[in-house]
Amino acid sequence: MTTAVLDKHPLLAAIDNKTAVIGVIGLGYVGLPLAQAFMNAGFRTMGFDVDQSKIDKLLEGESYIGHITGEWIADCIREEKFRPTADMSRLAEADAILVCVPTPLSESRDPDLVYVEATTREIARTLRPGQLVVLESTTYPGTTREVMLPILSASGLTVGRDFFLAYSPEREDPGNADFSASRIPKVVGGIDPLSAEIANAMYAQAVVQTVPVSSVEVAEACKILENTYRSVNIAMVNELKVLFERIGIDIWEVIEAAKTKPFGFQAFYPGPGLGGHCIPIDPFYLSWVARKHEMSTRFIELAGEINLSMPRYVVGRTMEALNSVGKPMRGSHIGILGVAYKKDVDDPRESPSFKLMELLQASGATVSYNDPHIPVLPPMRNFRVPRLASEPMTPEYLASLDCALIATDHSAYDYDFIVRYAPLVVDSRNATRDVRHSRGKIWKA
Repeated sequence: MTTAVLDKHPLLAAIDNKTAVIGVIGLGYVGLPLAQAFMNAGFRTMGFDVDQSKIDKLLEGESYIGHITGEWIADCIREEKFRPTADMSRLAEADAILVCVPTPLSESRDPDLVYVEATTREIARTLRPGQLVVLESTTYPGTTREVMLPILSASGLTVGRDFFLAYSPEREDPGNADFSASRIPKVVGGIDPLSAEIANAMYAQAVVQTVPVSSVEVAEACKILENTYRSVNIAMVNELKVLFERIGIDIWEVIEAAKTKPFGFQAFYPGPGLGGHCIPIDPFYLSWVARKHEMSTRFIELAGEINLSMPRYVVGRTMEALNSVGKPMRGSHIGILGVAYKKDVDDPRESPSFKLMELLQASGATVSYNDPHIPVLPPMRNFRVPRLASEPMTPEYLASLDCALIATDHSAYDYDFIVRYAPLVVDSRNATRDVRHSRGKIWKA
């Protein structure tokens, strides 16, 4: 980079010598690991969140995310590398502001950008010349330019000259030890060339690789494509699961055989439904954009319908399993094993386990759960969650159930132990594949 460019744009120089202060808004499963990546790269980092309880825990050196230790947080705060706060008026202290807030769906499954819009208005109140703003939240193509830019420009500052605006989709994968935030390539698109250059220079300091693209819209569409690809392929194997079960074929064995082909096939696996903060939501964002442009995305919408139907299928299989031993669903005690949305994480967002609970309770069953990573059920935006605590995984608990329903295949579970003591097991994850001497207790779902 030339001296002239560095002289003209001090933010690039501050990024280069790591004197720039990085601010992260939203200290959840995306924002806190992202802040960690910048701290580990040598940047002083501020963390913003409207949830004061999160801020209090961080200030006390406590972590609420399993793969980030409280000891590390305490060290960063003591060494003044990290300053968590709920005071949004302090956004002016950050040179770069990275937005990691939720982007849920409305009840009609349209994009709900209330958190993005509210956060952008907070940034606009304190926006000053020389700041970079980057949206990381998953959203539809056009959000950065059409939603954020007008709000920020109302401050009187001009993008590309006074402040800079970019989009870089989060790619956090909770529980994946091989790919922490700093080890995942980062796609970066700017509103204008200088915004793109500054954002790319910033991320290049903290992640293994940056992937510059030509616009914010390309970067936004990239994230939607990644997750729609997964949604469609998971829907295909979910549909095949139902078909193969009807004709007496084990879908899991079929997939294991198919994935021995060294080319042209990638294994996707069925389950009780989609979970997490992206895959259950992102395809509907794309469908909404298509409707705006008077198009239909029948393939994507069909995949969404199939995946949404999986909890009902699992409950139906549970009912069949109970009927096979002469028990009705009404009055039966069903234990959900695993409420995190995937194995070995403490993240319950959009977990299909909550839909399973709703459907089972609506059918008259009594529901309890065990999850070694989630001791108490948290409130959820889209589900009526019962006030339950995790039951101990004991022989007495399993024996008290009419059926144990494996919804998340945590590594901590001893499946031989579960099958030994539970009178009936419905397995939606093929977790019991290696269990011997099941005596007909196991039903695949």
